Amino acid sequence: VQLQASGGGSVRPGGSLRLSCKASGNIFNIIAATWFRSVQGKEREMVARISGSGSFTYADSVKGRFTISVDNTEHIIYLAMDSLTSEDTAVYYCQAYIGRLAPERGYVEVWGQGTQVTVSS
Repeated sequence: VQLQASGGGSVRPGGSLRLSCKASGNIFNIIAATWFRSVQGKEREMVARISGSGSFTYADSVKGRFTISVDNTEHIIYLAMDSLTSEDTAVYYCQAYIGRLAPERGYVEVWGQGTQVTVSS
């Protein structure tokens, strides 16, 4: 099972981006998912999370601006980001717990590769 992230890029302050993380392989469903971000010299930060029960958690710095969602038909994790500021510049990573089809069954923890988001005028 793999996660492939995409959607990063450069945007002006106040702009929007939507990151995607496509799961591939032997997948039954995406159970839970998290987006993290990393800036050199700083600790990795949890940005947004959707739990197995469907509850949402957002970092205070992105509440009201970012939205995490999961499409379990296409097996894609999204992060919609609005009102971007320079403070949102980072490498963004997706992480998920993914249930597998038979014969493997069970679930695995998978990380996607990072995608760079740069917010600059």
